[in-house]
Amino acid sequence: MSSPRSAPTAGPASRGLPRGEVIGRYGTYADAQKAVDHLADEQFEVAKVAIVGNDLKSVEQVTGRLSYPRVAGQGALNGMVFGAFLGMILSLLGGEQWLPTLAVSVLMGGAFWMLLATVTYAMQRGRRDFTSTNQIVATSYDVVAAPEVAHRARQVLQGLRGLRSLPVPGAPAGPPQDRGRPGAPWQQGTQAAPPPGP
Repeated sequence: MSSPRSAPTAGPASRGLPRGEVIGRYGTYADAQKAVDHLADEQFEVAKVAIVGNDLKSVEQVTGRLSYPRVAGQGALNGMVFGAFLGMILSLLGGEQWLPTLAVSVLMGGAFWMLLATVTYAMQRGRRDFTSTNQIVATSYDVVAAPEVAHRARQVLQGLRGLRSLPVPGAPAGPPQDRGRPGAPWQQGTQAAPPPGP
């Protein structure tokens, strides 16, 4: 199983949104990746397939409340790790006195980083009293294939069991002028043709 993020892509699709037909829509990236991996296992031309995340959102998950004891403890821990690393390097040059050198490096690193973290937190003056993690998520992921291989790709994906796919509408529900808007070129294969003029 190969990761699509590990190999660079080439061609026009790498310079913008891919153009083609949506052959599957999934609620998570892992499901979309599993679908593409199934295509690869079936010897499909996966170089003509792309995964497009829809409605990207920035999510900041709050993980805890900050306080002086927590900031000082985290700073001391980080400093002790850094001090241990530096102490091991210095102990290689210190000969038989490696243990005292390592202990002093750990203690000095912990004290310095604890002081630095506490002062930095105090300078913020309560503007950010919490910790958090950031990530970019999408509400759904489209597996898009080039028009010339889209039909075969759908047939191959029909043999994939145990993977939940979201419905892909045949045509957008909006008015005709919304169809074919440049913001969604990968949906061009799923749009209905406009009615003929009078």
